[in-house]
Amino acid sequence: MFKVSVCLLTYNSARLLREVLPPLIIVADDFVVVDSGSTDATLDICRDYGVNVHQRPYDMHGQQMNYAIRLAAHDWVLCMDSDEILDDRVVDFILKLKAGHEPLRDHAWRLPRYWYVLGQEVRTLYPISSPDFPVRLFNRQCARFNDRPVDDQVVGALTCAKMPGRVRHDTFYTLHEMFNKLNGYTTRLVKYNPVRPSITRGIISAIGAFFKWYVFSGAWREGKVGAATGLYATLYSFMKYFKAWYAHAEEKSSARTKEHNKRVV
Repeated sequence: MFKVSVCLLTYNSARLLREVLPPLIIVADDFVVVDSGSTDATLDICRDYGVNVHQRPYDMHGQQMNYAIRLAAHDWVLCMDSDEILDDRVVDFILKLKAGHEPLRDHAWRLPRYWYVLGQEVRTLYPISSPDFPVRLFNRQCARFNDRPVDDQVVGALTCAKMPGRVRHDTFYTLHEMFNKLNGYTTRLVKYNPVRPSITRGIISAIGAFFKWYVFSGAWREGKVGAATGLYATLYSFMKYFKAWYAHAEEKSSARTKEHNKRVV
């Protein structure tokens, strides 16, 4: 028998929190919530469920999750986001797992995560196919989240297995949220990862993304939600190159201005 700490990240998560918390409380021997400055009812809901909240300014998802892991009371951690809801099969699996012998430290388990956009289940959302299976239950002595600015993941020398059941990943509830996150993701990607500054490359990439993630993926069958996910993939593919190009042009312009001012002086 062994114990598990649940690590949950929140930010203005009131919409789903009353569905997210109950199954996690069932499996948790220790509960760590790290909030990055919520202004809605998130903190009140956590208090209603008797869950303490730690505050930390958000930088990147992986760093935020690693901070939560460091606060955990136990080495075995289940890491969750506030738009992910466990079903009964996942809960039962974790309870049975905990009741048995403690696994080897290099063992880990993947969540069966099904993606929902605008309230509807989707087959794809750039760059993910649904369901996907992220590693979320592991021993912190052997693994941690990496520092990728987008699509971070657990890294370590692990032997992984998939959990049974279903996790509802209810993301992008509104178009505003979808495109607001698209803007944030592409900005972080350009800031922390080298992206070739090229308008032409951006156009070619966007066209390829449209066909791959809207036409060939079958998203066109999903009506307005499929159109939204297809547009998301297209814009994401273009914007990362456009933002890199724009930042590069700004740097060149600033350098020319500084050089001109030196000559004038």
